[in-house]
Amino acid sequence: MRKYEYISNEMRRRIQEEYYPIDQPIPDELSLAKEFSCSRMTMKRALDILVSEGMLYRKRGHGTFIVKSSIQQLPVSVTDRENLGLTKLLANKQIESRIIQFDVEFPSDEVAKQLSIEKTVPVYHIIRLRKVEGEPYVIEETYMPSNVISELNEDVLHGSVYRHITETLKLTIAGSHRKIRADKSSALDREYLECAPDDPVLEVEQVAFLNTGEPFEYSFARHRYDKFVFSSVHIRK
Repeated sequence: MRKYEYISNEMRRRIQEEYYPIDQPIPDELSLAKEFSCSRMTMKRALDILVSEGMLYRKRGHGTFIVKSSIQQLPVSVTDRENLGLTKLLANKQIESRIIQFDVEFPSDEVAKQLSIEKTVPVYHIIRLRKVEGEPYVIEETYMPSNVISELNEDVLHGSVYRHITETLKLTIAGSHRKIRADKSSALDREYLECAPDDPVLEVEQVAFLNTGEPFEYSFARHRYDKFVFSSVHIRK
């Protein structure tokens, strides 16, 4: 095992075991390089791995921080490095987006925590119904920090937000941390997804992050049970 891989594994363990305070930056690269008896370049390479996994993100002038969603204890947790969005996932289908709510507001404590932002940073709050070939598939409730994702408008929301992020804003989406759970249908589900009162829905709670490790989306997607199958592939290293 290379030195940077060993250091990355040790730092991952420390983060998962909450060795470092969650609300403060981790020690700087020089301090860590001295602790691990390695060069700063080796230390940076080790931390770059954790940034790419969405466990850490760098904030210019402030240091390197832990992404809070990466250390939560979840019933089922999926770390997905292929974040496509519905439009790209079903590229051969006709996708229609209906805007139910579109506001700019200050985040709640939970939203601010998941997006690793201050409560003074405005966020977009979006609720959309996504239809595929005219049939309701999923309701998405999404929060995005306005200082990271800019220029959102109704034209973008009627199309693909992820395409706007990658093609217009020229940002690179790296992956996401997800909680997947079954839930009973709500009044909103019954109204927009046309669920029966006794129908279950599959809810995916997600924090998505850029290749810098910075979270850009906190969302809840409620899927009709008869329209989606989620698969996870584990590759042993």
